[in-house]
Amino acid sequence: MELTIDRAWKRDTYTISRVFIDGRRICECVEDKDRGLKQTDSLARIKSVKIPSETAIPQGRYRVTMGVVSPKFSLRKEYAWCKGRLPRLINVPGFDGILIHAGSSARSSAGCIIVGRNTVKGGVTQSMDTLKRLWSELDAADRRGETIYITVG
Repeated sequence: MELTIDRAWKRDTYTISRVFIDGRRICECVEDKDRGLKQTDSLARIKSVKIPSETAIPQGRYRVTMGVVSPKFSLRKEYAWCKGRLPRLINVPGFDGILIHAGSSARSSAGCIIVGRNTVKGGVTQSMDTLKRLWSELDAADRRGETIYITVG
């Protein structure tokens, strides 16, 4: 399965993107500011440009795992339905613990991908419902033994 994030609207404090699964548009997302980082950049460059909790992950292709329980989100009752087991991006250079989760704006992000519907300027709405639909598709692919990738561009 291939997720694609098309960073369509880059602003000073946030980035709004279209999200696709295997070419089918499923939602939008909000991330922190895109600072032009690439997966192929040196770790030194990434660290020199990155502002913690204010920088979107580097553009590139990453594996997604469904097998990690988030210590943070597993404690929140609104994530009881998945027991805190959220999609996690693997080996993002200069970043750790990058998840796809619910929220409303780049302030919810800290580098993570916040899914929803872009019905408000600078953010998303209907985030938890969107996450549940996305999670269901990813979980089904994972249970079928498919490898899940995400391309951020």
